[in-house]
Amino acid sequence: MDAVGNGPKIGIDGPTNPMVTPLLTDLYQFTMAYAYWKAGKNNERAVFDLYFRRNPFGGEYTVFAGLEECIKLIANFRFTEDEIAFIQESLPPSCEVGFFDYLRGLDCSDVEIHAISEGFVVFPKIPLMRVEGPVAVVQLLETPLLTLINYASLVATNAARHRFVAGKSKLLLEFGLRRAQGPDGGISASKYCYMGGFDATSNVAAGKLFGIPLRGTHSHAFVSSFMSLDEITERSLQSCDGSNVCEDFVSSVQTWLSKLKLSYLLGGIFGETNQSELAAFISYALAFPKNFLALVDTYDVMRSGIPNFCAVALALNGLGYKAIGIRLDSGDLAYLSCESRKFFRVIEKEFEVPDFGKTGITASNDLNEETLDALNKQGHEVDAFGIGTHLVTCYAQPALGVVFKLVEINNQPRIKLSEDVSKVSIPCKKRCYRLYGKEGYPLVDIMTGENEPPPKLGERILCRHPFNESKRAFVVPKRVEELLKCFWPGRSGESREELPSIQLIRERCIEQLNQMRPDHMRRLNPTPYKVSVSAKLYDFIHFLWLNEAPVGELL
Repeated sequence: MDAVGNGPKIGIDGPTNPMVTPLLTDLYQFTMAYAYWKAGKNNERAVFDLYFRRNPFGGEYTVFAGLEECIKLIANFRFTEDEIAFIQESLPPSCEVGFFDYLRGLDCSDVEIHAISEGFVVFPKIPLMRVEGPVAVVQLLETPLLTLINYASLVATNAARHRFVAGKSKLLLEFGLRRAQGPDGGISASKYCYMGGFDATSNVAAGKLFGIPLRGTHSHAFVSSFMSLDEITERSLQSCDGSNVCEDFVSSVQTWLSKLKLSYLLGGIFGETNQSELAAFISYALAFPKNFLALVDTYDVMRSGIPNFCAVALALNGLGYKAIGIRLDSGDLAYLSCESRKFFRVIEKEFEVPDFGKTGITASNDLNEETLDALNKQGHEVDAFGIGTHLVTCYAQPALGVVFKLVEINNQPRIKLSEDVSKVSIPCKKRCYRLYGKEGYPLVDIMTGENEPPPKLGERILCRHPFNESKRAFVVPKRVEELLKCFWPGRSGESREELPSIQLIRERCIEQLNQMRPDHMRRLNPTPYKVSVSAKLYDFIHFLWLNEAPVGELL
């Protein structure tokens, strides 16, 4: 049914996932909304901060992702009659019908969203989003905003960490769809892994939805489905330039395989190769002569897979084609990649085939940060990594722990106290800045009260830890960057930031990661990045803390 309400008519499409609706929330958001409405508080102006408390994966940085989907939800936040009927059925029968009339007119036209730009490197305690508006509607936004930000930021960070370990020169391919937590997990993983620095995905649906480059070849099943060369009925192949036709490509491959066996430099490495594997490789090359990449570990990499691949690649080379390379999906990847590279270089030298020694080597097989780091230490010749399970499931840490806390209502700052200091919220509506040092690296993020003057270039500012009295430092910034920007102005009249393409967000993310100081980025014992508050905000936090905390009594 059509949605009701008087929402803003801005040309922003709805969320990618059609399940992301106003009903994608927890029941207690509706019970609180009703209680607000019943008490006449539903239109009181509230400010909530969305932030996280610890960086994931034992690191010291996080990539912020998921903002675009949040704005798409907010731009299209309206209840249908079916949804209102379901809410009415789900709440106690004592709820007054006037509340459901209230829901019919509900939208986000009076909500303001200020957020850090998607793809930015972010840190604990700093608000990723500041959500301001009528308390009831903002409360209804809590759960969907958290679910859209939590996994997106987690998997984008995981992708960025894999990119950091692999190095800038390696091709990273996301192969996780079949292992992801359901279709939405697979689609989201492909999107945010690309944003976090991966180069391509195997996920065709994600390629269509987001314009992510696609990569993929064949599986072991394709290789083992062939029994012999007799299964190849169409054996001719036209040359790359179309000038001639090889009538029997199979014979050409067999001729090259014989030459390889007789090679002095390759002597003794292999004998008889698996002919069913050879048939599979030939069939795939006939289907994709310009994109031939073979999975070489179905039977034996060095005694069969590599020689069979090279014979097919050399036959293709004779017709003007250049094979893409091989994929290793099992075994000692460091050793096998090095031995494969030696094999390719010998062929380039002995048969005078230019650049054959640079034939691409892709590795897969349950890779993660640790295995990439181990491969680097061992030494390897892999050009591209296909990474799936550990990447998309965030196996090392399944959740980020983003929270949504009330910091102000009716212009009155609010604080959430806890015996665990890390769970104490930072009250009031704030502005956030990133201060850069003379070498161009970010030094510290600082939060100030909304009406405090911003930090100035070349002027010393005292940065204080929000809760630890002894942790403080003066900073003289060489550059100041305000972090929170308006992405949904509500009725404020403020200009709205445009939502960039995923390609631009990816470039922004890579740029952000490149400007971080190396010691913040390293895998082991990274230096914590400093997050601070101004001296004035520090004093106010502790004043409010003392004011709100009950005073004990000794008997």
